[in-house]
Formats: sequence, C-alpha cells, structure tokens
Amino acid sequence: MKIAIIGGTGGQGLGIAIRFVQAGEDVIIGSRTIEKAQAAVDKIKDLLEQDDFPNLKAAENSDAASEAELMVLTVPLAAQTSTCKSIKEGAAGKIVIDATGPLESAIGGSPTRCLYLPEGAAAERSQKVLPDSKLICGFNNISSGALMNFNEPIDCDCLIAGDDQEAKVTVAKLIDKLPGVQTVDCGPLERAQIIEKITPLLIGLNIKKTCKDAGIRITGIDPECKLY
Repeated sequence: MKIAIIGGTGGQGLGIAIRFVQAGEDVIIGSRTIEKAQAAVDKIKDLLEQDDFPNLKAAENSDAASEAELMVLTVPLAAQTSTCKSIKEGAAGKIVIDATGPLESAIGGSPTRCLYLPEGAAAERSQKVLPDSKLICGFNNISSGALMNFNEPIDCDCLIAGDDQEAKVTVAKLIDKLPGVQTVDCGPLERAQIIEKITPLLIGLNIKKTCKDAGIRITGIDPECKLY
C-alpha cells in the first residue's frame, strides 16, 4: 500500500515512516516544502544506514495526498486545520489516520494536559475539514520514542476509532504489520475523545518515570475478536 505521512518530519512521523518502510510498504514523506520532506527522507536513510530505498520518497503534502492510497496525519494541533485544507482534494475518498494530540502545549501550556475542542476530538475536527475522507483516530498512544526504537518490537497496543468499518479493517491490517502491536477497535469516531486523552497521561508518565516510551496494553480481549 502507498502511504503518505502528512507532516512526516517530526519524531512521530519519522518513526511511523520507518516502521512502514521496514514492513515493505511504499511510503511518501510529506511536508509543507519538498526540501523539508527530502531532509526527512535523508535522515531515515542515515538512521537505517542504507542509501537506496525504492519504497521511500519525498513530496509536498498536497502531492503526497494525491499520490497515496492512505494517509497518516502527524502534525501539531496548531497546524492540523491548515494541513487538512491543503490535502482536502487529494484525500477525498481515502482513509486518513489522524494522530493529532489536542495538547495544551499548542497554546503554550503543559503537554500533560488536554485541550477541549468544540468539535470534540481532534480527529472529529479533521473529519469536518475532510468530509469526503474516511477518518480514523490512530497512533495517538504510541510514543515517538517507541516508534523510533526501530530495531525493537513496539510494546504497545494501537487504539483506533472511526465510523467506517471497512476503513477500520484496512487500518488494522496495516498497523498489525508493525512488530509487537495489536490494533484495538474502540468504536465510532466519537471515541477519539477518550483515546486522545490518553496521550497526555502517557507523556506525564514518561516525564515522571524518566522514560520515553510508556505505552498501553488492553488485556482480556479474545484474539478471535479481531476486526478481520
């Protein structure tokens, strides 16, 4: 599958890109400028100590969205709406996984506190800007530290929420390719309001425990009750 990491130049975007490249998927790093996107691609090549990646390329966000089959939105809250507007045409009819964290740090506050948005969740806000896309809340509770520790399995489940069941199945099959991860369907998109609030909790634990990859596991779920 061809996956665009929209705003993929930060730690979370880079980590997701690396993991999907390692899983054999075609990855496009998107950014506001092609120069920033190419710098991210070059950084991944340096980290993986390999020059030739036929399944990795750089593009501006709008071009990445148009070319991709599926997108992962990994931008700060302050850039969420403008970025969604820039990819609206290319994202029409496609799945968009929104990893945006509505953290108070977006307005100069603490990253361990959540902002309460009029739309409910950050993913619900993206859905309003992208009405023709299939929005799935996902990757909010997997830290950039765990993603960037790319030689090790990810000791964390991935909680997702969305209104399109077929889209959730596609997303679950994709995310479950990442070593150590089990995708857990939490229900309709409105459940993103709960999922997104786990992010500042995990950030607080990372700070308190002086670690960088605190995660979450959902226990007691029958393995046969997967989405697919």
